[in-house]
Amino acid sequence: MKVKAATPSLLVLAGPTGAGKSQLAIELAECWGAEIVGADSQQVYRHFDIGTAKPPAKLLSRIPHHLISCLEPTEECTAARYVALADEAIADIHSRGKRAIVVGGTGLYLRALLHGLAALPPVDMLLRKRLEAWAEEVGEEALHRRLGEIDAATAARLPRGDKLRAMRALEIFEQTGKPASAHWEEHNFQEERYIHHYIVLSPERHLLYEAINQRVEDMFEAGLLAEIKALVGMGFRDTPAMRSVGYREGLEVVEGVLSEAQARQKMAQNTRHYAKRQLTWFRKEGGARWVALPCNVEALLRYIEGE
Repeated sequence: MKVKAATPSLLVLAGPTGAGKSQLAIELAECWGAEIVGADSQQVYRHFDIGTAKPPAKLLSRIPHHLISCLEPTEECTAARYVALADEAIADIHSRGKRAIVVGGTGLYLRALLHGLAALPPVDMLLRKRLEAWAEEVGEEALHRRLGEIDAATAARLPRGDKLRAMRALEIFEQTGKPASAHWEEHNFQEERYIHHYIVLSPERHLLYEAINQRVEDMFEAGLLAEIKALVGMGFRDTPAMRSVGYREGLEVVEGVLSEAQARQKMAQNTRHYAKRQLTWFRKEGGARWVALPCNVEALLRYIEGE
């Protein structure tokens, strides 16, 4: 899809979890007269607040936010669903004469929004039923292990409990003979859907890991386990968001598998690994400008306006 000449530009603010995207986006939006569109695969879900590190109410009240707490936890948010929701939000923002800042760390969502969806084969229901029966027989660990054998990049990106997306990746391989991650790699060079500035925050590694470790402690102190217990009570134990980093480890505490101390350590480690995978993804995004932290908001705005 070609970009229309009159399409207003977007500012995309990406980076690993814990880099400080939310706070910087607020400051940029206030200076730039913009509204914020989330690009986080877990923050789209209502009720999952602490473990997804949603911006606190005080920050959300300063600038209008879109695609935060917009779906029920029982709904699936595919890349296609995200693009449809984001397109609608961006069009609304631009119709009111405002600018849009797309903020988040889900690289697949950002790539789909900016470059469109990869040409993947449709779901083959016979193949899906066969894979579902096999997955039920062998279990989640074997399913994830098989995915790692044929598509290590996708296996590294998906939580071990994300059976639906793992099976979809296996389907794509069965249908095309090529890993799903290879399809997305090739798709990175498609035409742009929006004129945009792509900024990736790049904190020093040791500072990022310190921030992640502190975030984990803060989440537990803020009541992560109580939130998980409430979510289980609401019937959301087996929803996609509960399989994400943070909720997965906390659920193991609630169900007596891990001690809280073990879960804190495991969650910090898994979050650091996730941040590393995010950085690897963003390094492959053509045209992205990497910005070291701390970042000067005024200088960043001058760069954006000067392009």
